[in-house]
Amino acid sequence: MAERSKYNTKHSDRILKYLEGLSGVHITASDVCDHFRDQGETIGQSTVYRQLERLVDEGVLNKYNIDSNSPACFEYTGHGSHSDGEVCFHCKCEKCGRVIHLHCDEIKELKDHMMAEHHFMLDPVRTVYYGICEECITGNT
Repeated sequence: MAERSKYNTKHSDRILKYLEGLSGVHITASDVCDHFRDQGETIGQSTVYRQLERLVDEGVLNKYNIDSNSPACFEYTGHGSHSDGEVCFHCKCEKCGRVIHLHCDEIKELKDHMMAEHHFMLDPVRTVYYGICEECITGNT
């Protein structure tokens, strides 16, 4: 399989700069397109998708497929944030669809327990807890 080109273009530089400012935030390709459209910049949807996938391949972004009804989410991590073994899970609000990036020592303990006691390794990138977020519970959406 041929390696994807790593050359930078004006669009790829703009997309990367935008994503760098969103470190730790989940964003969809549509969100990226909306941002640039709101800024008066024309970047095609296919260009955005292509650049996001390239950044995933390069290890700069993580890509999360939460479920079959939601678009893929991307998270800027720089080089190697999640590939260094950091454990993170996700919560998805069943009311508003918000995805929450979850760093929690108790969940890490559950992951360790599952392996030690049940010989089952949880995949933190693919593990999603479903429920209702605080904003939806309190009506502050």
